[in-house]
Amino acid sequence: MTLSNTGSVLATLSQLTLNRTSVLTSRVKELSFGEFICLLDFITAEFQQFLRAIDMINNEALESMLEQVMDAFTLKMGQILQADRTTIFLVDEEKNQLWSKIPETDNGRATKEIRIPINVGIAGQVATTGETLNIPDAYSHPLFNKEVDERPGYRTHNLLCMPIYSSKNQIVAVVQLLNKAGDSPFTTEDEQGFRDFAASIGIILESCQSFYVAARKQRGAAALLRATTYLGQSLDLEATLRYVMEQARDLMKADRSTLFMLSKETGELWTKVPNKDGTEIIPIRIPSNKGIAGYVASTRQALNIADAYKDPRFDPSADKRTGYLTRNILCMPVFNSANELIGVTQLINKHPGSFTSSDEEFMQAFNIQAGIALENAKLFENVLVEKQYQKDILQSLSDAVISTDMQGQIVMINEAALELLGCPIKEAVGKCNKNLWEQKLVGRYVWDVVPIENLKFRLQDSLKTGAKHYVPEQSLTIGLYLPKSQQSANEVPAQAKCAKCQLSAGETLNSEVGCNAEGGQTEAYILALRDRINPKLYIPWNDPLIPADWVLSVDQVQEIERSTNLTVNPLTNPEGGVRGGLVVLEDISHEKRMKNTLYRYMTPRVAEQVMALGDNALMLSERKDVTILFSDIRGYTTLTENLGASEVVSLLNQYFETMVEAVFNHEGTLDKFIGDALMAVFGAPLPLAENHAWMAIQSALDMRRRLSEFNRRRFFDNQPQIHIGIGISSGEVVSGNIGSHKRMDYTVIGDGVNLSSRLESVTKEYGCDIILSEFTYNLCRDRILVRELDKIRVKGKNTAVSIYELIGDYREPLNDSTKKFLDLYEYGRQAYINRHFQKAINLFDDAYRLNPNDQAVKVHLERCRNYLDNPPSDAWDGVHTMASK
Repeated sequence: MTLSNTGSVLATLSQLTLNRTSVLTSRVKELSFGEFICLLDFITAEFQQFLRAIDMINNEALESMLEQVMDAFTLKMGQILQADRTTIFLVDEEKNQLWSKIPETDNGRATKEIRIPINVGIAGQVATTGETLNIPDAYSHPLFNKEVDERPGYRTHNLLCMPIYSSKNQIVAVVQLLNKAGDSPFTTEDEQGFRDFAASIGIILESCQSFYVAARKQRGAAALLRATTYLGQSLDLEATLRYVMEQARDLMKADRSTLFMLSKETGELWTKVPNKDGTEIIPIRIPSNKGIAGYVASTRQALNIADAYKDPRFDPSADKRTGYLTRNILCMPVFNSANELIGVTQLINKHPGSFTSSDEEFMQAFNIQAGIALENAKLFENVLVEKQYQKDILQSLSDAVISTDMQGQIVMINEAALELLGCPIKEAVGKCNKNLWEQKLVGRYVWDVVPIENLKFRLQDSLKTGAKHYVPEQSLTIGLYLPKSQQSANEVPAQAKCAKCQLSAGETLNSEVGCNAEGGQTEAYILALRDRINPKLYIPWNDPLIPADWVLSVDQVQEIERSTNLTVNPLTNPEGGVRGGLVVLEDISHEKRMKNTLYRYMTPRVAEQVMALGDNALMLSERKDVTILFSDIRGYTTLTENLGASEVVSLLNQYFETMVEAVFNHEGTLDKFIGDALMAVFGAPLPLAENHAWMAIQSALDMRRRLSEFNRRRFFDNQPQIHIGIGISSGEVVSGNIGSHKRMDYTVIGDGVNLSSRLESVTKEYGCDIILSEFTYNLCRDRILVRELDKIRVKGKNTAVSIYELIGDYREPLNDSTKKFLDLYEYGRQAYINRHFQKAINLFDDAYRLNPNDQAVKVHLERCRNYLDNPPSDAWDGVHTMASK
């Protein structure tokens, strides 16, 4: 069955938008059943066309499909009209241009886009006037421009240029045909043949452009919706803006998208961009009034630039740094809700062509959302910063914090405060143990549970006047009572029960009774305060259900003593009024004990660093590279044989007082005193910022200077002079605490320790005060003056080591006599090592005449004379083995 005069459903529906009268309904009303079925078929076919159109709009390959249609039309028109080359120029009304894609190679695989003003050349004349131009001799026509109208290397003889109209009688394209076959010009029959299919092509091109615009708007709306949805869900500023700019870049088919943030403090726009290879992120900062982005920031107006390098506002310095080439730019401002400029978005290098007004509209919508995101993220960031700031303030005050209301009753008590007050929350296994303690304390007066003198007065003064109090080193004593399982119910009243467990009368409160969140049991403790009248009695305070007259004797509790710094501050509202109090307790008990101990062995700075590492800083054994210094008094027994015990102690205390200062002044750690000897370590327990060997050497030189001053005072007091020997060696040692839990010492163990001790003794053999091992010498040889004394093998070791006498700092000048003496000694050593013993004797004799008191010269002269009479074996290598320690 057929249905007469059905018309197009599309036309019918269009009519319905203009006329509220239901034309379709009136038509259907008179139809028979068969005719209605037929109408349904027509409607179904029309709506299937709608669906296909929607599919095309949503198809990301639509642009490619349209290019293929254009290529097909271009090819067929050239065949029909026998033209050598055919070009279709589309009209771009937004930019007032004609544009087309032409092949760059003969195979046509690679194309490039060309654009010309709509009023230039032959094609421009046809586009603006609508007239057909049939030119038999192109070069004789005044409008012909070979640089614009023809490809390089190609000769145009004749051409036909005709307009293509849309269904609304508007020019949508211009077709240009070059060089008809046979070298004959185009005819009027060619013009008419073109007009026969031009109308159809016009409608198709019009539809193609409409589809393209619709598809573009559809993709833009979808991208904007995705970005808006993401913006509403994220407060991560950097991630959000990166996502938005990626969406904008993809939508606009730009090569790059950048957000420049405005820094009001520095007056700059800043961003970060990748380099040419994408291997490095390069920060870029520009004045907020320079370049394209600066211009937009200054004027608050958008810029759409087709050729960046032709625009005087463009700054190419960024391109030079990154190796990038900027062609076209779309740059737009970003505002917050108060219409204040907060940034600039910039899209670079659209592919193909340049940015359009449609791009500007979409970027404007993007920037509105970006401005909202920036503002929200900034507010959220400020909240986080303020929150962290409050946490930092509390942490900087102390670990234990208790807040109160205006009456002084506890509102909040943190875990650190519970531990400070003796609540054993870490030892217990109950999951609600912390909450249980808080429940017992919240609502009670803080001075009832924190036994610190004058706390009540200080807090009430702070609540009343807003005053702040800081009282250092306050003593706090708590009694901890843990009932035993075998105790009877009479020892602890039945009323002393957990509010959750609710023990029955007569049940024993012992170490296994308590509560947790699941109804299980854990240990129950009772905390008590020392009675202010009778210090031998303790009054329970952590459970209000315990009778007020129930007390504990001092031998029933475990006393917990704390040393704290007390801070009492008011809590204020934004208007400045007091709304509560803050009691901060800094537990310095352990720190006080540690400081008193560590200050005896190391400098305050090193001690503070060790304490910052925690309780186990010295307990762990570690391998470290250090330098060891041993110092000993020469002839100590003879020196003290005529002194009484008190005089010996006084002498040693005076001597060690100045020597320890020399160690501490150069960041050494005092390891131990061994009678009249001193052992120091440089580089442990913590590494030094400076070379540890150099610090040890400076300490030894300082000891030499201090000893000279010490002896000068003794000389005037008619007291005997003191001489010392110092041995220094460097190497790897094991450092840590050695001993038992009841008694232990921090020390270092290793070959470097033994060798430095041996070298201290060796100073007696060579008659000098400071000897270095080769290991220490090699670590700072450029900073010191030395002479190589010998190469020795100390007792108990098989490996030989070179030893050096420390003369001084390299900056200290030497007189000519000393220089000559050292040279003679060095030459003598060389001859000695090479077995030229007579030559060595001659050189050492010359050195002896310059310094007859030098013990090292005497030792070598004695050896050389002995070797002349009794030559060493062939295996002799110049090493001297020490016979004693």
